[in-house]
Amino acid sequence: MKVEQIYTGCLAQGAYYIISNGEAAIIDPLREIKPYIERLERDGVQLKYIFETHFHADFVSGHLDLQKKTKATIVYGMNANPDFEVLIANDNQTFQIGDVTIQAIHTPGHTLESTCYLLKDEYGKDRALFSGDTLFLGDVGRPDLAQKNGNMTQEDLAGILYESLYQKILPLSDDITVYPAHGAGSACGKNMMKETLDTLGNQKRMNYALNQPNKEAFIKAITDGLLPPPQYFEMNVMMNKKGYKNFEEILKQGKKLLSADEFEVAAEKDNILILDTRNSADFHQGFVPNAINIGLNGDFAPWVGALIVDVMQPILLVTDVGKEEESITRLARVGFDNVLGHLQGGFQTWIDANKNIDKIHRIAAEQFEKELKIDEHKIIDIRKETEYSKEHIKNAENKPLAFINDWLKDINPQQHFYLHCAGGYRSMIAASILEARGYRNFTEIEGGMSAIKTTTILIENESVVV
Repeated sequence: MKVEQIYTGCLAQGAYYIISNGEAAIIDPLREIKPYIERLERDGVQLKYIFETHFHADFVSGHLDLQKKTKATIVYGMNANPDFEVLIANDNQTFQIGDVTIQAIHTPGHTLESTCYLLKDEYGKDRALFSGDTLFLGDVGRPDLAQKNGNMTQEDLAGILYESLYQKILPLSDDITVYPAHGAGSACGKNMMKETLDTLGNQKRMNYALNQPNKEAFIKAITDGLLPPPQYFEMNVMMNKKGYKNFEEILKQGKKLLSADEFEVAAEKDNILILDTRNSADFHQGFVPNAINIGLNGDFAPWVGALIVDVMQPILLVTDVGKEEESITRLARVGFDNVLGHLQGGFQTWIDANKNIDKIHRIAAEQFEKELKIDEHKIIDIRKETEYSKEHIKNAENKPLAFINDWLKDINPQQHFYLHCAGGYRSMIAASILEARGYRNFTEIEGGMSAIKTTTILIENESVVV
């Protein structure tokens, strides 16, 4: 028996590959299936089952493409009703993979079809729990994503989740390894650990949600402080439930080569988004007018999903040479399938064609220190509220990037302001959006708060000046 965790950092997502005596199972696969096919061929095993813990909201699963390629059976838990052929597992139903067994444990609460999978070795001993979004390390799944099921509230779902965890999961042995679907950085929970596996016993001791005195306290604890889910979540659920285009078709379309002239003509069509995936240091020095910068070197897919409202948005790509396929793949993971092509040869092609370019006014923290007058200048800090509360520049306004489409209209385009985040990644995203919407009178700070803290600029938190 072998269990392999296939962890994708940009999505903070874990898929799982299990083999035993010539057979295999995959749990919660990502959209691109080539890595799984390569593993199956390498190990000389037959994929028997594709287990899904629930209809994922934060990424598009590879279950359909994987099933077409391998003829394996897709398994969902009770209450799932997808628009394609699957096996709906009853509570406690078992599945044989070689010499090992996987038991489906229906654990509704995060969603109504949520199911954990318990791995038993050839001797029948419980070895691992693939807990999906029911149980994370340090947290549990948020209960506010399935409220459109009838008249249920997030409190109703939290109560159901309590019963699932306390009646079905907590009685399991302490030495079981917990393999969750997500880790720190995912929007599917609020308090996840950076570790990607743990023992159930340790989670029983330290996970706040598993140490509540009663159901009422549990409901309050897990619903307190929940931020609104990203807008793309609902659309990803529908794609996972109803089906989607083949990934290879998406890749072929996105890899279409466009000359500078062809790119310019395509960009003039209605509702086109130019997405530049280069790093902020390169982007600010020059970019195609109206391009939005979301760099591949950060939380690319989650920010795309949070800031681009429609997964069917037509997209033209500008990337570093050699990063075209990665950009298309990472967009497809979160359902953004409508990439029309990319600028052949990258941004240098645009420069060589003598096309117009835009730039972002970026300065180093040392220059910011020289220019800043704390009591006179406007400063916008686009980090999360929790980051801002911990420490911020005196008199800075907190306007989180995730809500830029809400607060943008309140910005006076005639008043100059300084813009920063923690390290420069998010502030360049914001700067590109501002420029695309016609705002020019601002300055972005290179290195963000990390660089600002090396200067003498006055930093404060809610109670202490440092």
